[in-house]
Order: sequence, then structure tokens, then C-alpha cells
Amino acid sequence: MNILYVTTIGGTMGFFKQLVQKLVREGNTVDIATNETDSKVPGCYREWGCRVYPVSCTRQVACTGNLRAARELREVVRRNGYDIVHCHTPVAAACARIACRGLRKNGVKVVYTAHGFHFYKGAPLKNWLFYYPVEKVLSYWTDCLVTINKEDYRRAQKKFHAKRTEYVPGVGIDLKKFCVPDFVQDIDGTHIPYMLWRKKKREEFGLVSEDFVIVSVGELNANKNHKVVIEAVARLKNKKIKYLICGKGGLEDELTGFIEKLGLEKQVFLLGFCNDIREILWMGDLFAFPSKREGLPVALMEAMASGIPCIASNIRGNRDLFGKEKVKYLLPPDKAERWEDVIRYCEGSTGDEMTLFRKKQEDMLHFSETKVLEKTGEIYSTL
Repeated sequence: MNILYVTTIGGTMGFFKQLVQKLVREGNTVDIATNETDSKVPGCYREWGCRVYPVSCTRQVACTGNLRAARELREVVRRNGYDIVHCHTPVAAACARIACRGLRKNGVKVVYTAHGFHFYKGAPLKNWLFYYPVEKVLSYWTDCLVTINKEDYRRAQKKFHAKRTEYVPGVGIDLKKFCVPDFVQDIDGTHIPYMLWRKKKREEFGLVSEDFVIVSVGELNANKNHKVVIEAVARLKNKKIKYLICGKGGLEDELTGFIEKLGLEKQVFLLGFCNDIREILWMGDLFAFPSKREGLPVALMEAMASGIPCIASNIRGNRDLFGKEKVKYLLPPDKAERWEDVIRYCEGSTGDEMTLFRKKQEDMLHFSETKVLEKTGEIYSTL
């Protein structure tokens, strides 16, 4: 097969490394069309022989570059004769489906993976007024619409007009990578018992064994909603509670000021971009994920796979991961007092009591990288 991946920015391709590598190994040709101005495609793709075509799309919906991008994509697809055009992210997906509208009669199949529609239960009215009708029209020019959570899947099946609608549980995660081992490799390359390694890792961050460590992973923006957990920590007035936030973003200065205002400089830490997320999860006591909107969050899946107890906001995507039996442990994203109550309970609980907030490794098999690769390959082959 000859396949073109289309994303708005190059960095998004970081989520598809395993899938593309598998496709290339099987003898398929995979190319990429994206905007690399601010975010580059990971270097491994060019090493695998993938050609990267520049297009002018941007994250801003009302931008003339997106009109150019549709024309540019049409020319790339026409010139290379792709069998499948697989688009991701809303703007790039709109450009790609407009570009391929007339080419589908020549056999091009268009796949769109919606990583969480902007319209959902509880979404702002403006999202419904704009994004919903646009996606409904574009669905007529979609051969396969892939959704990654159950709410989006049900709505797409019932309301949209894609030739096929499929549910694929996210981008998949490597469960073995995040499962806590009995022995962990230390800095010097030796393997030491997990509990000893955990103690040393916490010491690197200035933490002691008595500290109750909460971890969050996510960009510093309004949607990731870190403020609600910071406020909950302030309300608890418990110096043993430490909160580590992994991620960078436009709200860094605002969050820093908020932390200082609450006098939490010695309890809440903005760690910036972290390339050791797995190890930070392994040394934590609780993972908090307070987002206001998600499709199917990779960060929460990785935390669950690591076995750390998890609390999260009661929103689409998070509900899929917790499952019906644990949905009662999800929290309102805007009520700090609820987060305060649950964190207090977790901090004072025994290991047995904390099993309520843990996900079993076998329960995560449905979201594994293997399952996602199999399902995506099946979609391609049947198209």
C-alpha cells in the first residue's frame, strides 16, 4: 500500500512511530504531509524512508494558509497516487478531505482519526455551532471515520455519514514499558530492587519517604486544568503532600504566580518537559488528571499501566479508561473541594484501600499498542 499521513504540525507524528515502523517493515510506502515550521517530524521517519511534504496548514481555523494547504495536499496526493490518506487533527483533516473530495473517484480512500471531537456533552455552545456542522459535512467525504472513545463513536455512528465508522482505543501504549519491575536499572547501569531505587529517585527531587507525592502530566494550559489540584493541595494544609507537574506551556508564568500566591513553593513543582515520565510515575503515590476535555488521554493510560493509583475528571475519554465499575471515582473538573476530599482519603489510606484507584495491568490490554496496531491494519486492509 501507498499511504499518506496528514497532520497539522509535525510533532503530532510522534504518536504513530510504532504503527508507521510496522507498515514500512511490511513493505508499505508511508509518506507524511504536515507543517514543520514550529514542530518537526521526529527524525526516525526520514530514516525509515518516509518523504515529508510541507503544507501550509496551521492550528488557527481562520487562516488563509489552510486554503493553500488544501491545494497543496491535492497536488501531493494526485502526483503520488496514494491508496490511503490517513489524516489526524481537525484542521489538517478538514484540508485533506476537501483536497481528496474529487480524487476519491480514482480509488483514494480517506481515513480520519478524530482524537476527540470539539463537541461533546458539556462542550461550549460555540463548539457545537461551528465544529459539529463542519464535521457533519466533511463526513460525506470520509471513507472511514475512526473514533477513540465511546461517546464520539456513538455520535458518529448515529449522526454522521462516513462510509464506515470504527472504534479504535487511542494510539496504544506499550504495557511492558510501564509495568513496574522487581529490579530497576540505576544511573550506573546496575539493577537494584525497586523499593531501593524508588527511595533514591525521590531523593533526586528532594523528597523523603514520608512525603505523599502526587504526579500530573500535561501541557500547561487551561484545558489541562492543573489549577484545581493546586487549589486542593492548598486547602489540605498538609506539608507532607508534594505535587509534581510534568509539562510546559503558555500558562507557566500564571501557574507559578498562583503557586506563590498560595504559598506552595515548597509543595508544588513545575518540572517542565520530562523525558523520564515512566520513572516519575514509578516514584509517585497518586496520579491526578483534572482535564476539562480529552479524547482518550495517553498520559492517563500510561499512569494506569504503571499501576499508580489514579484520580481524574469525570469527562469523556477518562470514563472509557476507568470503566463502569470505577466511574464513581471520577471527579468534577471544577470543584477543588472534591479533589481535596479524595486526596485526603488517598493520603491516609492503606495499600489495600488504594486498590480502588488502581487499574489492573490485564484491564489495560484493550488499550495496548498491539491491539491498536492490529485494528488499524485491519482497517487498512479491508479498505
